[in-house]
Amino acid sequence: MPSFRPSPFLDPGAKTQDGQLALVHLSREHLTPVILNASPDAKSEYAEGCVVNTRFGSFPHSTLVNVPWGMQVRAVNVDTGRRGKKGGKKRKRDEDTPGDDDDSTAREVGFASTGFTHLIPPTPETWTISLPHRTQVVYTPDYSYVLQRLRARPGDTIIEAGAGSGSFTHASVRAIFSGYPLAEEAAQTNGAEKGKKKRKKFGHVYSFEYHEPRAIKLKEELRDHGMDQLVTVTHADVYNDGFSNPEDGTVPQADAVFLDLPAPWMALKHLTRSRAAAKSATTNTDTPEPTSEGSSEGSSEWRSPLNPRKTVRICTFSPCIEQVQRTTSEMRRLGWVDIEMVEVLHRRIEVRRDRIGLREEGLRGVNATPATVEEALGRLREVEGRIKNFHETMHGNAATGAENSEQAGDSDQVKGWGKESKEQRLQRLKKEEKQRKTFKEGRLVHRTEPEIKTHTSYLCFAVLPREWTKEDEDKARQKWDNYGVKAKGEEAPKKQKAEDMAEA
Repeated sequence: MPSFRPSPFLDPGAKTQDGQLALVHLSREHLTPVILNASPDAKSEYAEGCVVNTRFGSFPHSTLVNVPWGMQVRAVNVDTGRRGKKGGKKRKRDEDTPGDDDDSTAREVGFASTGFTHLIPPTPETWTISLPHRTQVVYTPDYSYVLQRLRARPGDTIIEAGAGSGSFTHASVRAIFSGYPLAEEAAQTNGAEKGKKKRKKFGHVYSFEYHEPRAIKLKEELRDHGMDQLVTVTHADVYNDGFSNPEDGTVPQADAVFLDLPAPWMALKHLTRSRAAAKSATTNTDTPEPTSEGSSEGSSEWRSPLNPRKTVRICTFSPCIEQVQRTTSEMRRLGWVDIEMVEVLHRRIEVRRDRIGLREEGLRGVNATPATVEEALGRLREVEGRIKNFHETMHGNAATGAENSEQAGDSDQVKGWGKESKEQRLQRLKKEEKQRKTFKEGRLVHRTEPEIKTHTSYLCFAVLPREWTKEDEDKARQKWDNYGVKAKGEEAPKKQKAEDMAEA
């Protein structure tokens, strides 16, 4: 049995491993996802093996494996002109020519003089920035608020309709993760979990996607990321077929639902407690009735995809207010309560120190303009003095000849103008900066982003209470009535003891 490897999103470990997903950090907004492959037999166009090419240099996978997360990795000199030497794309003349390049092993690397990067472990936040966009994605400000409002916690089951690029899928897996089912079963088989009476509940995400190529691609990504045990991706039409698995007919017992659909109100008829409520929803003229073929409602045994023992919370993600209006109307008809619409407008705030003055000339990240009137007047006097001395020198050279030009230049310094050239001044300011505490200087300012870079939508939340039957009422009444009798019986001896102590 192959060794089990946890997902790098949940437990990346201390160092990078071969075959693991890693993110090459280039800037705050530019991350490159890479599945490390340092095997010498890996298919590559380079003699060094698999290589990551960036604007900061080239990084063979052999230099990225078995290094601590967050470590700075230096760039390597990769001969990009020799691409194809290891593959079968060479011309026959080159293949017949013996040489060192015919060796199947990877070439030893030599570090470049400049260029470096950092390797960071994947998280749902960084994956949202770097993932390949197949659709519009749910960004971090939205899905963090959604998961908080859905009260997602370890051991819960979540239904996601409209998986798309898988941004919300990765975030929801982290929220409900409580262990790997196969790993726990193997531990119980080996006897490591003996003595446990109550079976552990594992969190799971049931993701539905209408577009088959996107569903297949998401399955591949989740398998590469080590999440295939925690997510079930289903290619289905939730408008007509509901939220059951078409292969085995199983339905999830969901504690929370997230709908990222063009028409979420058409899927609400399947998110009910009873079959009668589902049938009543199809009588609405705005909601088309599903076809009998392949429909969960057409089966003789109808099962709700919601957890019957808990209150279920739902969130819909809609970009238009008209979609929200139709969705909320359908929610009210189906018994959803506490309906609320929220819009998350997220902007970054950049905080820095604004340094202004002529002493900042030639430095980076500053405003090298006069900070006061005195500085401006001093610079103007200096410029006017240099212009005046220049004209006097030109007139003197024309009258006395070129022999006296050097003496005229010396007279300029005697007069006090042009004592220091611009190059000398910049060098002096750079030396002085090393002695200054620039982190304390300047005015502390903040600036917000001018535009919202995320895909904003309206978030519609609602709650479906647990269905309370007569049997539930009888059980609760019997439990609490017995508890009351027991409490009264225990209270009498305590009261008598207190009275005896008071008399004494």
